Amino acid sequence: QIEMAQAGAGDIVSISGVPTVSVNSTIAGPDVSQALEFIPVDPPTISVTFSVNDSPLAGREGTQLTSGMIRERLRREAETNVALQVVDDGKSEALEVRGRGELQLSVLIETMRREGFELSVTPPRVLFKKHPDNPRQILEPFEEITIDVDHQSSGVVIEKLTKRKGELKNFSDLADKARMVFHIPTRGLLGYASEFKNDTHGTGVMNHAFLRYDEYAGAFEKSRKASMVCLSLGTATSYALNTIEPRGRLFVRNSDEVYPGMVVGELSKDGNDLEVNPTKAKQLTNIRAAGKDDAIRLTPVKSWTLEEVIAYVNPDEAIEVTPTQIRLRKQVLDPTKRKQLSRRRVSDIDELLD
Repeated sequence: QIEMAQAGAGDIVSISGVPTVSVNSTIAGPDVSQALEFIPVDPPTISVTFSVNDSPLAGREGTQLTSGMIRERLRREAETNVALQVVDDGKSEALEVRGRGELQLSVLIETMRREGFELSVTPPRVLFKKHPDNPRQILEPFEEITIDVDHQSSGVVIEKLTKRKGELKNFSDLADKARMVFHIPTRGLLGYASEFKNDTHGTGVMNHAFLRYDEYAGAFEKSRKASMVCLSLGTATSYALNTIEPRGRLFVRNSDEVYPGMVVGELSKDGNDLEVNPTKAKQLTNIRAAGKDDAIRLTPVKSWTLEEVIAYVNPDEAIEVTPTQIRLRKQVLDPTKRKQLSRRRVSDIDELLD
């Protein structure tokens, strides 16, 4: 860096001595009373809560474990990332982080885990507002999304976004592509990126920008089924997983460490969560029986990416993030307390109206 007495338009400079300066700030002498016009930064539309990893497997991999370390790291991130807001009420160890989308928050979490942090992250929540003239009317953020896809993929994209309360505003041909413009609630984009890649075979392009706050668009259809929840601490065995697998899709492999309250799979049917024991070992006896020693073949488990798990997680679950592992767990590990809280759980809309 070279110290300069003056700089002109287009020059990139760093400024010291002004601790509260940010993007779009006007720095001037005391005789200037009016700031320059600027383009406002899009407001954050979703939030997650960062807290200390309190699972039974905490502290085995990371080096940054305390709430003070997490708070300081997020404070430094908020100073340079203008689209990020950190809300600290000073009463709890958890911090609410508000951002523009899943990708921005997943990049932050991935950066922190590579730095040695262990975290517990809640599912993303859309930031609703009350109408200024009618406190009983709820407003939610809407996005304008522009999509360029092959013509043969346009039908499935329109179908998926319409189910997510999207409204097609424009359809046009762009060379050999179809360009579509939708207005859609931010809720409708949560978890859609991975579906979009599969539906367009990786050839589609999607861009979205904040549009406005508008009237609440209504509830979505439930697409996520119930979970298989572990009830014991130990190591998963192929013998136990072989008996559990017919009930749904597994998230853990043989020899993976598990603990009570950890989500180890997804049920194939709707209903309540099912508690299972993936650590059960085969009882060894001196009695031979036909078929007892058949080879166990489990379906290979696909590893989670951070963006996929953020889109998948249920409201009563949390994401355990360590330098080498990404696990799904219940926010309340104790099954008795979990059942009590589930009876008193309210939606974000009801909470805002109260």
